[in-house]
Amino acid sequence: MNYKKAGRYLILGILFFLPVTFLLFLYPATHNYTPLDIINQSVLEINQFHSNSEENIVLEDHITILGFLGSNPIDNSIVASNLKELVYDKFKGFKKFQIVILMPKGTETAVEKLKAEISGYEDLRFWHFAFGEPDAIKNVFTSLKSKTGLTGDLATNDVFIIDKDLNQRGRLDDRTDNEISKKVPSYILSTYNCIEVAEIKNKMSDDLRILFTEYRQIRKGEFDSSTRRANDLNPENN
Repeated sequence: MNYKKAGRYLILGILFFLPVTFLLFLYPATHNYTPLDIINQSVLEINQFHSNSEENIVLEDHITILGFLGSNPIDNSIVASNLKELVYDKFKGFKKFQIVILMPKGTETAVEKLKAEISGYEDLRFWHFAFGEPDAIKNVFTSLKSKTGLTGDLATNDVFIIDKDLNQRGRLDDRTDNEISKKVPSYILSTYNCIEVAEIKNKMSDDLRILFTEYRQIRKGEFDSSTRRANDLNPENN
């Protein structure tokens, strides 16, 4: 027997079948992943707000990161910079993705200074600042699920993920494996703190990828909506 030739065929066979085997293991995970939870429904649309661009800025039919930087946006430049570098730059090429920051009327000039600071005049086409009355900002915020409120100048370090149907997305159970093993009561992740870099990189980025996967599967007709139903919401958390 030519052991050298047999060994060569064996190596070739392994090289051929190993990727196929890997894909077979990967296939179920692709189609049976856990979609990102709906934690709140009927987020208010932002029809009462205007922007400096000619584009009509709306939440519906977009995957939106929604934020509030208040009357003194320069004071919240760290929030904006982290959002730009860790989220916007990573996802700006995805279909229907946008960042929308709701601002009080009269902050237009301050916003231009902030944009220059965080972007260096790079392309911010998918990042919108929308301006409105203080009451309109409070009304939109009230329609969101959040553990903290707005500051006196209508700002927060937290941002929210809003899907195309005006649902707020997050995690109904944000416990770690260690917390689950210790039987710690479940708790919701409804917002993402942009001061906490680890939270943006380890949680928000993963959650956005899951949401984009869901919509990609919907377009392909592969998404099973029964795996994530609106009535799966825990009434105690609403």
